[in-house]
Amino acid sequence: MNIVNYIKVSYNELVHKVSWPTKVELSNSAVVVLLASIIIALVVFAVDFVFEHAMRFVYDNI
Repeated sequence: MNIVNYIKVSYNELVHKVSWPTKVELSNSAVVVLLASIIIALVVFAVDFVFEHAMRFVYDNI
């Protein structure tokens, strides 16, 4: 009986108490996440590139 009650309460909360985003809000959030991911990937790439060349410079001059 506890499982049935849990499902009823969960359903009631999802239907009546949760504020779901609109399509516009959801698409705006997706664009923000996409841009942030691209920026972070570019920063990681740049740091890796600089570090690789710095290590090659150090080890080639030893």
